[in-house]
Amino acid sequence: MSTFGERLSTAVAERGPLCAGIDPHASLLVEWGLEDSVAGLETFAFTAVEGLAPHVSVIKPQSAFYERFGSAGVAVLERVIAESRALGALVLLDVKRGDIGSTSQAYADAYLDPASPLASDAITVSPYLGFGSLDPFVDTARRFDAGLFVLGLTSNKEGPEVQSATVDSGETVAARMFDHLRRLNADAAPLGSFGAVVGATIGDAGEDLAFNGPILAPGFGEQGGTAADVRRIFGPLTVLPSSSRGLLRAGPSVDALRDAALRTNDELR
Repeated sequence: MSTFGERLSTAVAERGPLCAGIDPHASLLVEWGLEDSVAGLETFAFTAVEGLAPHVSVIKPQSAFYERFGSAGVAVLERVIAESRALGALVLLDVKRGDIGSTSQAYADAYLDPASPLASDAITVSPYLGFGSLDPFVDTARRFDAGLFVLGLTSNKEGPEVQSATVDSGETVAARMFDHLRRLNADAAPLGSFGAVVGATIGDAGEDLAFNGPILAPGFGEQGGTAADVRRIFGPLTVLPSSSRGLLRAGPSVDALRDAALRTNDELR
């Protein structure tokens, strides 16, 4: 099997860079005329998969919006992952896990081991217990040719409290995270499998983002980030601008969801 970085490079070349979030906010279910229930969740999620997964390179479900329905919601998430992959999209599961030791390994097994019903192509993880706490995720991703997106410069206003703090070398915490990613992606071609999350609304990144890995850029679309922002902040780097509500508000029409995804990809190319 090819590495995640290789698969992602191919997918972006064929389908464009847009990452489509399938996040069943309660308010979106209501906008679609659905009940905020497992039945509404199923209708919403699988309509979104049908409209988006055949046309974008990456589908990104946010796990929390499924977990809030308990085991029935997680069962829907399992199907979203499987059906999105069957339609040719890579799946980046947004779980932002980060722990230590055997707990990190258990999370890695849950989301990256192909034997798991939640197995995805990549997941989001948090390095802020120390980058070394991610070793079980890194080792498991390498074993199964999966990918990781490490929180780097996030778009939330509280992020700089940690990410812009400085370490003993004088560099910022975020810069240290990018240094770790540079090491993990060394010599990978055409692209490393270890990426970062960098918000599309951060203004000037102020950091060297060239670490030979992909960048997930939330904040695009509904949160104010534009295609011009993406080009200005990231230049020629491999970036996945992520939109969820901005795309999903085109529903519940499958055709309208498809058209919104294709139109957005055209803007980003």
